[in-house]
Amino acid sequence: MPPRDENAGNDLLAFEQQAWDQGYKRVAGIDEAGRGPLAGPVVAAAVIFPPDIILPPVRDSKQLTAAKREELAGQMRQIPGIAIGVSVISASEIDQLNILRATHQAMREAVRQLHPPPDFVLIDGLPVPAFPLPHRAVVKGDTLSASIAAASIIAKVHRDQLLRDMELQYPGYGFARHKGYGTRSHLAALKRLGPTPEHRRSFAPVQECLNRITSQPELPEFPKS
Repeated sequence: MPPRDENAGNDLLAFEQQAWDQGYKRVAGIDEAGRGPLAGPVVAAAVIFPPDIILPPVRDSKQLTAAKREELAGQMRQIPGIAIGVSVISASEIDQLNILRATHQAMREAVRQLHPPPDFVLIDGLPVPAFPLPHRAVVKGDTLSASIAAASIIAKVHRDQLLRDMELQYPGYGFARHKGYGTRSHLAALKRLGPTPEHRRSFAPVQECLNRITSQPELPEFPKS
C-alpha cells in the first residue's frame, strides 16, 4: 500500500465530527481483536482523539502490516490529549460467557479504563447490550471511523504481544506465528500436544481434541493459570 499523508485520514472523522457537533466533547471509538482464534484472550481497546487532532495514518488494523501497526500504536500513545483503554478477557472467561458476551464485556471494560470517561462512544459492528454510555454502532466502523480504526490497531498490537508471550510459556504451538487462529499448523500441534490452559474449550476444534485424547494419559498436562 502507498503511504498516506497524515492529514489524509481526516475524512475518517465524520462520525466523530457528528458527535462533536451535537455537543459531545469526549468521543471514543471501540474495537476488538481475537474473536475467532482457538486460543488466547479477546482484547478490546477504546481510543479518544482530541477534536483538534492531526491524524496519523490510521486504518483498519487488518489492512496494515504488523510493523506498521506497532509503529502507529507507538505514535498514538505519544499524541497529546489522547486517551487509550484496553481490556483483556481470558480464554477461561470466554468459555464461561461465550465469545459474543465476552467481547461485549471487553468493550464495556475498555471504556471504563478511560479517565475521564467519554460522553459518547462509537462501537465497531452491532450494538452492545447494556452499554453504559450514549453510543452509536457502526458496521465496518474500523474502515469508516478514525477512533475505531485506532482502537483496532491498539487492540491487535496488545493481543499479538500476549500471544508472543504465550509462545514462550507454551512452546511448540506456534502462537507467535498464528496468534491462536485455527491454522493447519496450529491444529496439528493441538492434535499432537493437546490443549493448553489458554485454549478455548468451548470452541469445537478444541473440544473435539479433548474428546479424542481423554483415553491418552501420556499427553502432557499443563498447570492451570
